[in-house]
Amino acid sequence: MKKIKIFLMLASASFMFSCMFSCESNTYQDISGVVTNPTYEKNIKTVINAKCTSCHSGGSQFPDLENYDQVLESTQNGNLLCKINGACGGIMPQDGKMPQATIDMIQLWADQGFLN
Repeated sequence: MKKIKIFLMLASASFMFSCMFSCESNTYQDISGVVTNPTYEKNIKTVINAKCTSCHSGGSQFPDLENYDQVLESTQNGNLLCKINGACGGIMPQDGKMPQATIDMIQLWADQGFLN
């Protein structure tokens, strides 16, 4: 019986210790570092598809963000960055602010000329 108690205590301690270092919810970008040369196809499209197109596609919600040209236009006119930063009232996506690393990557994409 004593061996079982020791085993259970060690197993519990091991689980708790591992959770301190691995039971966090991180995005790929959070753990992989900063993207230095983002492109639409490689980086931006994935974020937009995951966070935006469920509402912003097919004319159901303005603006549509289904392709490069639509995302480009919305970013160039300031709407996309304003909404994801929360700088113009409200925040997008509706389920909460994106990680700052993701917002910074989209801003860098704009600053570097919207590479496709």
